[in-house]
Amino acid sequence: MSGDRTPVGQVRPSQLLWTYGPGALIDLPNLSVVTLGIDRWEKSRCQPIDEARLLAAVRRVLGPQVETLRIPPFTREENVERFSAESLIGVPVRPFPRWLRCVKCGLLSEYDLGLFECKEHFKPERTRFVHKDCTGSKGDQKAKDADAVPARFLLACREGHLDDFPWHYFVHSGPSSCTGTLRFFESGASLQTENLWVKCDECGASRNMAHAFGKAGKDNLPSCRGRHPHMDEYADGCDEQPRAVLLGATNSWFPITLSALAIPVTIGSARDIVDALWDDFEDVEDKAELKGTLKALKKREAIPGLDDFTLDEIWDAITEKQNGTAEASVDSADIKGPEWKVLTNPNPPTDWPHFLSKSVSAPKQFEKPIKSVLLLERLREVNALLGFTRVEAPEEGGVGDDTAARADLGKGVPDWIPASEVHGEGIFIRFDEAEIAAWEKKDSVKARDAMLYAGHRGWRIARGLDPDENYPGVRYAMLHTLSHLLIRELALECGYNAASIRERIYADTSESDNQAGILIYTAAADSDGTLGGLVDLGNPDNLGRLISQALQRGQICSSDPLCSEHSPEKDRSLHAAACHACSFVAETSCELGNRFIDRALIIPTLDVTDAAFFAGGAT
Repeated sequence: MSGDRTPVGQVRPSQLLWTYGPGALIDLPNLSVVTLGIDRWEKSRCQPIDEARLLAAVRRVLGPQVETLRIPPFTREENVERFSAESLIGVPVRPFPRWLRCVKCGLLSEYDLGLFECKEHFKPERTRFVHKDCTGSKGDQKAKDADAVPARFLLACREGHLDDFPWHYFVHSGPSSCTGTLRFFESGASLQTENLWVKCDECGASRNMAHAFGKAGKDNLPSCRGRHPHMDEYADGCDEQPRAVLLGATNSWFPITLSALAIPVTIGSARDIVDALWDDFEDVEDKAELKGTLKALKKREAIPGLDDFTLDEIWDAITEKQNGTAEASVDSADIKGPEWKVLTNPNPPTDWPHFLSKSVSAPKQFEKPIKSVLLLERLREVNALLGFTRVEAPEEGGVGDDTAARADLGKGVPDWIPASEVHGEGIFIRFDEAEIAAWEKKDSVKARDAMLYAGHRGWRIARGLDPDENYPGVRYAMLHTLSHLLIRELALECGYNAASIRERIYADTSESDNQAGILIYTAAADSDGTLGGLVDLGNPDNLGRLISQALQRGQICSSDPLCSEHSPEKDRSLHAAACHACSFVAETSCELGNRFIDRALIIPTLDVTDAAFFAGGAT
């Protein structure tokens, strides 16, 4: 990380995608900084990643001008000489918030006023701000430098804006001509907001920080100024009510990402073909000309998958792109459809070193519900950062259906976006479609489906969204729950920590080939992640034992009967019989933020015994 070419700290490249991307705050040991927009990054230092399917999906969201996916810049060597060219590789940052507080006298002031000074150190993590010649809280001590730390309060809104806390406005209960010095102090032993105060030295006005939160905050805080500190600009008008957030709070930055597995196919839809070969299709005027163009492309084998689509499908995709009417969203079929075709292929192709698989038989005790098992000895996942939200996360994972507005990564229209790749291994389990379909027809399953759907509608209505959209269905909820139970079980034996295991659920029924499968895989960033521990557990004997153990653990939760009796319809939530004690996993592992989970769909519970897919229980 660097600010004005001065290194101030280090983070891992993958963290710039998931935790500390553009617009996010990085709370370093002695100061806090904001990562600047990608228009300020050194593009030449960012290595491109080749993944055609993901790039095509990104273009449908951000526009056709996006040329490449690129890895954030990083130093390849751990010990580099200070002030060398290698040591200055990083992403640009800037101190934020601009308000600092002296730890001795409590002085609260903006850094720009010159009362605080930045002290550089040859160890970047020890760079800090100091209050020059501080005399202490009583003013009778010998003057000396005192540490200054960032003010711990900020303003954020659902439109993605972030601003300094309005200290003068807050302490004076609105606009005021008083420009007195502010002090921040504590009145009790604990650090609860009720014990934190800000006071004006000149007029004596003071305010408790508890008045900045909750309902009181709406009356005591000004309107949003539309500030984007990572772009050094203010938006023209913002109607959202800003709210106070703490520095380091998780709700100050949520990434919006797309991910795809690097599989031995590059085309998932006609739109992908048009995006990939747009230079050839851009000037095509009619179907007759398109027919000749396609013939030439097939002859030179320009791209695989051309024979999978009709002339009309490709022409429709070209027309949409030329007219600008192509959908600016990406659904599951765009990304997961081609993956499903490869994973369910009787003889999956090999693409060394990114994709290597081996088919094994299903566990004997689960031969009826499980159709096939595929061990992925090597796989690669590519993730792309499209933007971010603040205050509220894009909880349903939909790029085009966020609960808060997607903020841009930088000024202008991006021609590249940050991405990362992870290498790992995985287990793909395909379930028998006939078994799934028969289970879905049960009245008890339909009742659980209705309960989950009611919770889904209530959740979306509370956020002003269309209540009838984006419900994944009871099939997805069942597969999702089983995936979570297996992740928790696998983490105990595979050698990876639970946060390094991820899932991909295949449950799309919109196409002729209904999907019913789960992929559990490792995603160890910045390393190969192929120790073999996970694949070994996919062998029939091990997998059967682990599924049985997962079902047994899921039958009774330590929070029962409250957990098993939970109704999403009553509290407008997106899960039924599920909680952290039995089936929730790390947010980095779940593709939908621990939503649409219900143990009753997997195994008989204390409250519901007739809706379980594994009706016989653990064997």
